[in-house]
Amino acid sequence: MSNVGRHVSKPNEVITLSEAARAHVVAYLAGQKDSQGIRLSVKKTGCSGLSYVVDRVFTVEESDLVFPLTESYTLFVDKSSYPFLKGMTIDYVKEGFNYKFVFNNPNQSGECGCGESFTVD
Repeated sequence: MSNVGRHVSKPNEVITLSEAARAHVVAYLAGQKDSQGIRLSVKKTGCSGLSYVVDRVFTVEESDLVFPLTESYTLFVDKSSYPFLKGMTIDYVKEGFNYKFVFNNPNQSGECGCGESFTVD
């Protein structure tokens, strides 16, 4: 697993990407001209309250927290979303015929039945 936020002083505040997740993100970004990386955030939605948002980054926002992903790409985290994301592990797994990201979030206290949104205490 790759610890993205290596400079975060507390181990439980690091956002970790599995090798599979990092490889998938890097391969995707390689095909996106002028992309600087990806941004993780949460938005209010669904029956449980919050959902994950992953966007390509072409312009860094002033409120972004910046974590190195590779020498070429960066993981940006929306500052207001960080309390909901810190300590999270992201994996990229095969499920049936498809692949998907799996967010293992220690801050999550529940999720809706369809898995679209989650709750934090």
